[in-house]
Amino acid sequence: MKKTKVSIIGGSGYLAAELLRNLIPREDVEILRVSSKDHIGKNIGQVNRSFWGLSDIVLEDIPPTECATGADIVFLAMPHVITARVAMELFALDVRIIDLSGDFRLHRLSDYTRYYADQHPCPERLGTFVYGMPELFAEQIKTAKHVANPGCFATCIATALLPLASANHLRQTAINVVALTGSSGSGVHPQVGNHHAIRTNNLKAYKVFNHQHTPEVLQTLAAAGATDIQFDFVPVSAPLSRGMMSIAQFDVPKELEEHELREIYHAFYKEFPLISILPKGMAPEVAAIKNSARIEIGIDVSEAHTNGSKTLCVTSVLDNLIKGGAGQAMQNFNLMTGHENNYLLDSLGMWP
Repeated sequence: MKKTKVSIIGGSGYLAAELLRNLIPREDVEILRVSSKDHIGKNIGQVNRSFWGLSDIVLEDIPPTECATGADIVFLAMPHVITARVAMELFALDVRIIDLSGDFRLHRLSDYTRYYADQHPCPERLGTFVYGMPELFAEQIKTAKHVANPGCFATCIATALLPLASANHLRQTAINVVALTGSSGSGVHPQVGNHHAIRTNNLKAYKVFNHQHTPEVLQTLAAAGATDIQFDFVPVSAPLSRGMMSIAQFDVPKELEEHELREIYHAFYKEFPLISILPKGMAPEVAAIKNSARIEIGIDVSEAHTNGSKTLCVTSVLDNLIKGGAGQAMQNFNLMTGHENNYLLDSLGMWP
């Protein structure tokens, strides 16, 4: 069996742990190196106890080009800006890249400088990475040299709305989204706002109308067919370690029946078994998809309003570290290596 050789740059965080959880058992993968600026010289099992006794991988502090030498695909699992600087060193190499940061998702420099950093290390590369959302760009991902893995909120929200955008039902639409996320989305390094004493038994809105995934959602929906939409997004930190729920509400014509909406969703996602459209009366739950690459989507429609419209509520849930992160990166890896996107990713969520 021919093995795909991979390396990970930025190997000590939560997303890297999920990548390794998927990569280590695979017989068609050879992990060459895992580099990190933290925990140098430690076995990966000392950093992530899930791997204790299962792997001889040791974290190394080596230059990016050395880490990537001999690899077919390199995963970049570092914060934004740092990732772009590392990527600049790899562009000259004959290596494919899957970037899990936000550095190459956006096409417009103005969006990046507003939401991420004052400057982009290599702005000429914006728009050159294929956006790694298999439900929208599977064919392009298969042959891509560089893939930008979507953000967690962007995945959760866009997945809930793509079918409607594709069916031309998101035109001059005002969309309001509230989305809740677990603490692991903030990364492995402790922060005051994510300290257990603050986070537990608490809900807090943050970056209201100003979250960095806002332009990513708009860009993705536009690619699917949405035009002139107004998008207001309120993210909320929730007392969970992992998991995410998006609740999107907007008006649709009263003539649009709920069964028609469901048909649109089922048709759009018929080739994607990891996405479940729940029947009427069932609501998406984080516990149902936690620790899996699955998404649940719920559809609810109000009674007709006096203005001739109805309110549509689309609820979606996913695991922010898996479908919202490393699991989606593995879907992209699968497509890039000739597999179906859901290859070896069809495990069930851990209920309860």
